[in-house]
Amino acid sequence: MADKAEQFEELRPLLFSIAYRILGSVAEAEDAVQETWLRFDGSPTLPTSVKAFLSTTVTRISIDVLRSARVRREEYVGPWFPEPLLSDPYQDPARSAELADSVSMAALLLLERLSPLERSVFVLREVFGFGFDDIASAVGRSEAACRQLLVRARRHMEAGRPRFAADRAEREELATRFFDALREGDVAALRDLLAADVSMVGDGGGRAPQLARAVVGAENVARLLASVFPLMARVDVTFEPHEVNGQPGAIFRDRDGKVLHTLALDVLDGRIQTIRSVINPDKLGHLGPVADAWAIDREVKRARRGAQ
Repeated sequence: MADKAEQFEELRPLLFSIAYRILGSVAEAEDAVQETWLRFDGSPTLPTSVKAFLSTTVTRISIDVLRSARVRREEYVGPWFPEPLLSDPYQDPARSAELADSVSMAALLLLERLSPLERSVFVLREVFGFGFDDIASAVGRSEAACRQLLVRARRHMEAGRPRFAADRAEREELATRFFDALREGDVAALRDLLAADVSMVGDGGGRAPQLARAVVGAENVARLLASVFPLMARVDVTFEPHEVNGQPGAIFRDRDGKVLHTLALDVLDGRIQTIRSVINPDKLGHLGPVADAWAIDREVKRARRGAQ
């Protein structure tokens, strides 16, 4: 029989994926997984089902963390977005559609509307396909209560959920055209790719320069993008297209290769519906060394004055 460490490592991707969807934080999910290992390692007996034990443990830890995090999120400066996830470590071909849909920024923001229990039940059932007996054990409620929690969670999710029906090839082609237009500062090309009511929103959390409010409308967003990103290029900011939370996006870096921010695109009906940027340095550390966004902002402003 595999020892505890081997069994745990085999299930680590699943445990992280559960915790991340409940918490919306890479760092908190990793902490929850580590705490799960400590409890498993310290248990004097081996559970009948290691998967059920570990899934239950990481879910309960995540619920506790989420309850305390909610207070912090209510006091958060500006819009709150999940920490960007570049790749989901857990893969299950039988549930690939559920896994991909549930990790998008839009879906994770909808999950924020749910109570911690509703969120956990929804994640375990709809995303990972757990049985109600295991879910009941994980959240400490009866199976009947879990079914009711799921009904309420589904109602909230379906009320606000846009379906990103574009296939991967279509999304990637649209994203390629978007980032090409961004490099060129081409207002007309950008405008053609944006939905009429597109919105661009940034999460700086008061820890980095951010938009004062969402920018709405294809013309406004296109003009802002076309004016800002050529200036950023002038101070040696570069970007690399990269999937972010299962959607087309990019990682922006300063001249030293440090992470400045991420950008994620929601695509629907052949147009970009939402552009979300995470620039809060507290949410980027798992991607590598983080740039000084304030210093970049000062350089961009100097470049703008020099161009006038």
